[in-house]
Amino acid sequence: MLFLPTPEDTDRLGLLLAQSLLANRQAITQLGLNIRLEGDLGAGKTSLTRATLRALGVSGRIKSPTFTLLETYPIDSEIEVFHFDFYRFESPEEFLDAGFRENFAPGHITFCEWSEKAGNCLPNADLTISLKPHDEGRQAFLTASTELGLNVLKAINEAWTFHAEH
Repeated sequence: MLFLPTPEDTDRLGLLLAQSLLANRQAITQLGLNIRLEGDLGAGKTSLTRATLRALGVSGRIKSPTFTLLETYPIDSEIEVFHFDFYRFESPEEFLDAGFRENFAPGHITFCEWSEKAGNCLPNADLTISLKPHDEGRQAFLTASTELGLNVLKAINEAWTFHAEH
């Protein structure tokens, strides 16, 4: 668990996530990476994604996909980020009907908000980040489900611990 007392701490987590993604670039280009973002409305899911995208070099407006369901961000010639928001889904089949399955592929990093609305139609997560309000800030719980997810998580934890000690 990481405590994020200020918005700047959420931005720092986004920076560390971006650095970890780049450190695992080769595996991502070969396998892809699926990140699930969990938390209530206003928990900071989009804020964390925006901070990660900024740290990956995305400039310009970074919009929440609440109404569009999907926003796409090319990072370079090998990696593309897909930011999903399934909040408006009424059934998991809408995921299949929309043709989103093809976005979960090698070279793609997916950030998925409200994953439970896509149910079993959504590919398994490599990394899950749960955000919960705590005092004036938030808590972040990160869990890995695959070897790639574990490698990303290790790099984040090492950098977070190093920063806390210095």
